Amino acid sequence: MPALKPTTYEAEIVWLGTVPSGTIRATAQDSLTLSFDGPAGEDHGGRTRKSCVRVSAQHPEGTEIANVRQLSVLSQEELDEIAKDCGLEAIDPVWLGATLVVKGLPDFSHVPPASRLQGPDGATIIIDMENRPCRYPGDEIELDRPGHGKAFKAAAKGKRGVTAWVERPGVMRIGQKLRLHVPDQPVWRG
Repeated sequence: MPALKPTTYEAEIVWLGTVPSGTIRATAQDSLTLSFDGPAGEDHGGRTRKSCVRVSAQHPEGTEIANVRQLSVLSQEELDEIAKDCGLEAIDPVWLGATLVVKGLPDFSHVPPASRLQGPDGATIIIDMENRPCRYPGDEIELDRPGHGKAFKAAAKGKRGVTAWVERPGVMRIGQKLRLHVPDQPVWRG
């Protein structure tokens, strides 16, 4: 029996980008070639990474760990809600260090961990977990739209998208549809 089941949900890729080394700002792309190390030229790429504050309860900061944060995936619908709460017409994915922005999946930031998004060529990414908002995107917003960046962290709570990593290499393009596959297991009641 498969451990993952395909759903009827599809996400359309509406924006792609990479984050060059030394910045949070993303650079827009028309397509991304994904390898097991993530997108080419991505600062968050690689099979391993240094641990950060997000996993400090498990590892001292700076410890080498597996990289399950190769990609930052956001929802256009959630970005629109964040923009409204920040008093902006739109949130530019560049400010958030986004890799992919998709539309069409409800409550995207809460898609179950271990779910997959799979493209038509088989390229597949694994969702690690919800991405928690931090102050850095707010700082970027503030540079371009003074007076609006400070509202970002609160506005993005529960809407910051997810982190993900590459399970199967391939190419992702704007306009492409990704099928959502979810774990076939009951919710843990711990």
